[in-house]
Amino acid sequence: MKVLVTDPIHEDGIKKLEEFADVEVATGLDQESLLEKVPDFGAMIVRSATKVGKDLLDAGGNLKLIVRAGVGLDNIDLDTAKERNIKVVNTPEAPTTAVAELTISLMLAWARKIPKADKAMKEGKWIKSQLVGTELKDKTLGIIGTGRIGREVARRAKALGMNLLGYDVEKSDEFKEMGGEYVGLEELLQNSDYVTLHVPLIPPTRHMISEEELNLMKSTAVLVNAARGPIVDEEALIKALKNEKIAGACIDVCEHDPPEESPLTQLDNVILTPHLGASTREAQRTAGVLAAEKIRENLK
Repeated sequence: MKVLVTDPIHEDGIKKLEEFADVEVATGLDQESLLEKVPDFGAMIVRSATKVGKDLLDAGGNLKLIVRAGVGLDNIDLDTAKERNIKVVNTPEAPTTAVAELTISLMLAWARKIPKADKAMKEGKWIKSQLVGTELKDKTLGIIGTGRIGREVARRAKALGMNLLGYDVEKSDEFKEMGGEYVGLEELLQNSDYVTLHVPLIPPTRHMISEEELNLMKSTAVLVNAARGPIVDEEALIKALKNEKIAGACIDVCEHDPPEESPLTQLDNVILTPHLGASTREAQRTAGVLAAEKIRENLK
């Protein structure tokens, strides 16, 4: 099997692939170059940067398998892949801990005003009196999506003494055993001090947090998004932040990455990070190795 790797994966994943496949790593290709190259390969490994649309799938006449090294599949045309009998798999286990830890980190950074404190200190300003924060203990965390990552966030939040509310179409016994309570979306938004999103980007979740939902939140509440940018209606979020409908937002993913012209970059009540959810050495290695193992499994 000839395997094309179009986005960077950990070297351990490449080494594992080379044990049983003919591997070519070609990252950073423009679409025209990718269309020329893909017909020679039976399998591809991609991350979020490569957009696997209909044109690419049509060009890949020998493609049998696409592995997404990571969670989201929104960069792959799944309908066309199904029509072409191309199997698509991912490695959802890989970034679980990394995304959960980033989510908690963003909440702590907000609560203790760490970005503002760091900036002031580096500017030679001692503004301690302006940096009185809050504690996460006894605050309520609303988790929208209690799958693998949502439950890991819940576990860490519980250790910090937070109360847990959950919303999901599928109820998790594990979440309930942690002391989490399932409620409707409206009730979760109305009663949470922090709201964090951990759902995939699919048609029903696109803009699931829009003006109506933001207006239900407390004026002191903070929205955290380390899932997918388009889950939140960014225009509505900017309006809510400017009008102080909510206190703030911690955003790792925007509707358009990078958010070069987004007003979010100019707002003081926003913490922004550049899609760091899976960006740990451990998660990167796990994603690469698991991607290689998915190729091997499907070859068998």
